[in-house]
This record gives sequence, structure tokens and C-alpha cells, in this order.
Amino acid sequence: MSLLLKLAALIDWINTRVGQFTIWLVLAASVISAGNAFSRYGFSLSSNAMLEVQWYLFAAVFTLCAGYTFLRNQHVRIDLISNRMSAKGRNWVDVIGIVVFLIPVATMIMWMSWPGFVDSYVNMEESSNAGGLIRWPVRLLIPVGFGLLALQAISELIKRVAFLTGHGPDPLEKPVEHGVAAGGDAQEGTK
Repeated sequence: MSLLLKLAALIDWINTRVGQFTIWLVLAASVISAGNAFSRYGFSLSSNAMLEVQWYLFAAVFTLCAGYTFLRNQHVRIDLISNRMSAKGRNWVDVIGIVVFLIPVATMIMWMSWPGFVDSYVNMEESSNAGGLIRWPVRLLIPVGFGLLALQAISELIKRVAFLTGHGPDPLEKPVEHGVAAGGDAQEGTK
């Protein structure tokens, strides 16, 4: 189990670095969006390429941060049901969901999107908009993003199995940051 936990830590490190880098793309998209709006309304200048860069950056944030979001346990959950379950019950639900749904679907999307990227790259597909950008970089985001999500799913599966077998902490426990739980509740001591 210790070797698997080291693999999980490596995957966590990769997705953390990708997430920390990708977060900066939000700032870049905001600056480009503001600059594009300023040039359009202030000087009547517009650029399809600048609009597409915004879309590409948004797509990068959305797809590349899926694994990072899963690592941080920030995906949407049905807390009404899961809060009534024991820690082991919640982890068992996650194990089943990861094995039956997440890994197969993420792998399938990654596999099925690869030929679209290759075709776009080989043919140097361009946007149909005048002055638009090449398409292969945004098409590459799909297999890479779902690949990172599939890797994180493997990491989360390892951590949940480690918890269920008594080899690790509960990965679903909200982290305590500066005396306040991620949900905003003040924490007294540790659990």
C-alpha cells in the first residue's frame, strides 16, 4: 500500500502544479477580455482572434483544472445524502463511483478525443471565423484534461482504499485551514 500511496502523492503533485499554473489563465483571460472590450468600445476595433483566445483560456481552465478540483474535493456533491452517511459509507460510494463511472468515462473521452486532436493538428485546422486561430491547441485540451482527471481518479481511489483498509486518513474530511474548515465552520482542535 505504501508504494500505491507514493504513486497517489506523485499524481497529486502533478495535478497541484497544473492547477496552480492554470489558475493564472483566469487572470490572463480577464485581462484579454477587458482589453478586447476596451478596444471594441473605445476605438471600434475588434478581433476574432482575441475572442477565441478568451475561449481557449476558459477551455484550458475548465478542462485542465478538473483533476485539481477533484484533488481538492471541490466537485459538486449531494451533501444532503452524503452527510448522513458514515465516513466509510461515503468512501465506499466514492470507490464505486470512481471505478464504475469516473475512470471509464474519463478514459473513454480521452481515447475518443485523441483522433480529433491528431486530425486537427495534421490538417492545421483553423477557425471558420475571419482572423481566427488554429484549432489543435484547444482540441488537445480535451484528452489532456480528461487524462489528468483519470490520473486523479486513480489517486483518489488509492487514498479511499487506504482509508477503508486502515492505512490512511479519511480523504473526504474537510481540510482545516488557519483554524477554519473549508466549509467556513470554526474548528476546535482536531478530530
